[in-house]
Order: sequence, then structure tokens, then C-alpha cells
Amino acid sequence: MARRGRPQKRKIIHEQPRIDLFSPKGRPGPPDEIKITLEEYESIRLHDHLRMCQTDAAGMMGISQQSFSRIVRAAHEKISDAIVNAKVLNIKGGNFVNKRSLELVKKLRRKR
Repeated sequence: MARRGRPQKRKIIHEQPRIDLFSPKGRPGPPDEIKITLEEYESIRLHDHLRMCQTDAAGMMGISQQSFSRIVRAAHEKISDAIVNAKVLNIKGGNFVNKRSLELVKKLRRKR
């Protein structure tokens, strides 16, 4: 079955996470898992870690400020759930393109 609606735009990711799995200690039994996408990771990195305003961070990711706000809000909800409820936080997947790959493609197009 074909997807309906507008196709999702690929977000530009500037930096991959060094570690993609965070696990709590001290809780008996296997913990539940929360997954965040690389776009959500990048939004947290730009907005919370680098203290960029949403407009500038959205521009760096190649999306609107409204989309950025939605992504960062979802990331905050997932991360807080993982911390409060002692769940594993797994960073993977999403709809993105790496900044280095994007620059390489642009250089190749210019040479044609």
C-alpha cells in the first residue's frame, strides 16, 4: 500500500552520536527501551547542547522552525521518559542525510 500525503523531507545531520545506546544501572530485570531518531538527537545537540535558537538550528537542518520545534519537543518527551522511568535510550534510524554526503553530492554536480 502506497503512503499517502506529502513525502517527508530529509533532515541534514551534521554530527553522528559517538554513543548510540544509553542504559540505566541499578534497576532489576531488563529495562524497557526508548528509541530516538538521529534527527531528534541532532535537534537536542543543536538546541540544548550548542544553545542555538530554533530558527538557526532549523536552518542548519534544512527544515522549518515549526518542524524543528516538533522534533525537539518529541525528543524531550522521549529522553525524559527514559530518565524518569529508567529505560534504555537507543539512538538510530530516521529520515536524514549526512552533511558531508550532501556536500560531496553538490561538488560532483558542479563538476558536470
